[in-house]
Amino acid sequence: MGNASEIFLFVSRISKNNDFVMGTLYTIFGVLSVLGNGILLFVAYRKKSSLKPAELFVVNLAISDLSMTITLFPLAIPSAFAHKWLFNMTACTVYAFCGVLFGLCSLTNLTVLSCVCWLKVCCPNYGNKFSYYHAGLLVAVIWCYALVFAVGPLSGWGEYGAEPYGTACCINWHALSQNSASMSYIICLFFFCYIIPCTVIFLSYTFILLTVRGSRQAVQQHMSPQNKITNAHALIVKLSVAVCIGFLTAWSPYAIVSMWATFGNPAKVPPMAFALAAIFAKSSTLYNPIVYLAFKPNFRKSLCRDIAHCRRMCCGCLCQHSSAQKGLCKQSHHAEECNSTRLSNGLPENHETCKHCSYTEMATGARENFTDYSPQQTARILKGSGHTEVAVSQLSSELQSDFL
Repeated sequence: MGNASEIFLFVSRISKNNDFVMGTLYTIFGVLSVLGNGILLFVAYRKKSSLKPAELFVVNLAISDLSMTITLFPLAIPSAFAHKWLFNMTACTVYAFCGVLFGLCSLTNLTVLSCVCWLKVCCPNYGNKFSYYHAGLLVAVIWCYALVFAVGPLSGWGEYGAEPYGTACCINWHALSQNSASMSYIICLFFFCYIIPCTVIFLSYTFILLTVRGSRQAVQQHMSPQNKITNAHALIVKLSVAVCIGFLTAWSPYAIVSMWATFGNPAKVPPMAFALAAIFAKSSTLYNPIVYLAFKPNFRKSLCRDIAHCRRMCCGCLCQHSSAQKGLCKQSHHAEECNSTRLSNGLPENHETCKHCSYTEMATGARENFTDYSPQQTARILKGSGHTEVAVSQLSSELQSDFL
């Protein structure tokens, strides 16, 4: 920040009240993004053994969104509240590089995800062969594709600099009219990283919707068991379309303003237009966890199970102790009712033998050996609606000890 032009660019060009609002929104977005994407990655880690190959793109999208939040928001929030960029040019370059890298990674990830969904729904013979190897390879391609455009300004193709509103950094729009390389970079960035991805996403989900609609009509006519597959496809479509609409809604304002600055006079673009577009762009980190944690059944069930487990861990000692005591009382009460016989005086006595068990063998043995004993007391054993009276001496030693 040595010369006057750099000092001018690194001072906010919007009002303090607007900067305060932006700083507040960035704070809210940052907290929600860290919590949402962190929880989504935690749930994915907990169910990593059951993750499907296509869900690796959901994990990759959460990683890129969380990385954008961690690298950009800690610099943007204090600068917005301070009404100026608080860091040096090197930090500005790193900020811009991370914004382009992770933003393009997310957009490219959504583009590839739409193609995978199209392959699985419209071409199931090939889609069923999609494996973890293919998913991992595509994830590597996504990062390489985004890295090419992020490294461009560092190698002289384009230029990083301060945003027109002054409290953040991205592409240097003021260098476009003076540098043909910067102009070509912006045109390629707009075409290969916005126009083509949006077109691919739109065509993919258009074909998917037509395929799902046709299969649903066939199911209604023939009532085949393919309805489960159709419902699964419909769920994939709803989730993916929701994520893509949210992401494109977030980044479209920034793309429009960028093209306005590219093909027009950047000085005539209101700084507040770039500020609002930047707010929409940074809100893209919230959509992925909200959609998948709220509407995807397996992610939602896994999250609910983990929350229930944490609750049991926090307050489980007292609850488990109380539940154990109640269960023991109920079990012992049932055992006392079951393991009892009635003596000839009509009082119940616990002999650890269930009254529903067969006593035929015991009664027969008592009759055969009756002459060998001289009982002084007798016990009446209930059997159904009748009873059998035997000598106490003919009972087992354990029952005799309980009786005596």
